[in-house]
Amino acid sequence: MMRSEDTICAPATAVGGAIAVIRISGTNSLSICEKIFYPSDKSIKLSEQKGYTIVFGEIHSGKEIIDEVLVSVFRLPHSYTGENSAEISCHASPFIVKKILELLITNGAISAKPGEFTQRAFLNGKMDLSQAEAVADIIASKTRSAHNVAMNQMRGGFSSEISRLRTELLHFASLIELELDFGEEDVEFADRNELTNIIIKVKSLTDRLAGSFMLGNAVKNGIPVVIVGKPNSGKSTLLNALLMEEKAIVSEIPGTTRDTIEDTIVIEGIEYRFIDTAGLRETSDVIEKLGIKKTHEKINQASVILLIDEVSDSYESINKRIQTIRKMIGESEKRLIILINKVDQVSEELQHVLADKIDVKEKESLLFISAKKKSGLDDLRKNLSEVIAKEKLNSESVIITNIRHYEALLHVSESLARVMTGLEDQIPEDLIAIDIRQAIHYLGEITGEITTDEILGNIFKNFCIGK
Repeated sequence: MMRSEDTICAPATAVGGAIAVIRISGTNSLSICEKIFYPSDKSIKLSEQKGYTIVFGEIHSGKEIIDEVLVSVFRLPHSYTGENSAEISCHASPFIVKKILELLITNGAISAKPGEFTQRAFLNGKMDLSQAEAVADIIASKTRSAHNVAMNQMRGGFSSEISRLRTELLHFASLIELELDFGEEDVEFADRNELTNIIIKVKSLTDRLAGSFMLGNAVKNGIPVVIVGKPNSGKSTLLNALLMEEKAIVSEIPGTTRDTIEDTIVIEGIEYRFIDTAGLRETSDVIEKLGIKKTHEKINQASVILLIDEVSDSYESINKRIQTIRKMIGESEKRLIILINKVDQVSEELQHVLADKIDVKEKESLLFISAKKKSGLDDLRKNLSEVIAKEKLNSESVIITNIRHYEALLHVSESLARVMTGLEDQIPEDLIAIDIRQAIHYLGEITGEITTDEILGNIFKNFCIGK
């Protein structure tokens, strides 16, 4: 994908609007545009224009006028890619866009690959690798929270944290390397107590960043919420009520839901992915058994479990199902919300009696609702919004959303753990230096200070064309 000598072009806007933008970047971008662009002011020469100027004129194919356009001029290094660039704003006719691209390619440009403009921005030092990845996250963001997290990363919030950690490690690594050069003279340049304190500090920050991945991944991809319970407890009715549409089939016949049904809603700027599942029960129906197996899989994947029971059930049977779900959750951070449905059929007094007998642990919630009458759903939405610590999202704290960054941070933490053990056991400096260098290497992989063509290829192939 390394084609830095070529001039690339691609549409930069999606189909469907009134105006389309075609982006061109590379050494010959302005001279190529000049071959097909005729300014309305014939005294203007496009290749002589300063950066940040816009010229009105026409695109010609021979003597045929293709469209009236605006051409924006960007001069290196003050452009998105760090190269000479131009953007042609034309009418969004598919024919016009296709024809202009054909003319650019005929006159020396080549079609850009996915992410190639952003890759050039990275290679030309306009942004580091983690910031480049944040560009794709911004484009894909569907909620305010996802946008805020990606924007903070693109502006360098994550990069500055990583750079600070790497600088501290580099300082001590250089001192240890210096000691190795003077090994025979028994000189100590790196204070061991100070080094221990630095390693503890850096490891703590690394673990904090890695620990934010669960939150960041949920914000980026939507928080998975699985609805479970016995057949006919109101799972599908609840899903329809939350979505405000008839998404799932509702029937009095037990076992109607055979497969999982998914859809999303946004609550206070955060996306939640609701999954309606087959009812949990013993059955001889082969298809229903497969549905129940999928229910168990979705519980393992979910961040929040909504266990829905009926108000007419005995507290013993409700507690038994709660215990079953707890065993499936284990020691994970999954949140359990217990919903007692169909409260419109009983008095409030009976609800209070039942509430006193239901076994609810710390970090679990108990809510009484009527999915059919849509009562109690506001309390449920509020409870779900509290699953995410919104103060973290609204602050400047860095949150990890990328699996590549998360895995690199885990490697850093493992390397630093070995350094701490080595310092305690007073192992030779050359072995300590190996682990410190390894931690520095993985931090460099995050920002792109250390990278390979394979890593770059994997990252930028997932971008859209024109970005």
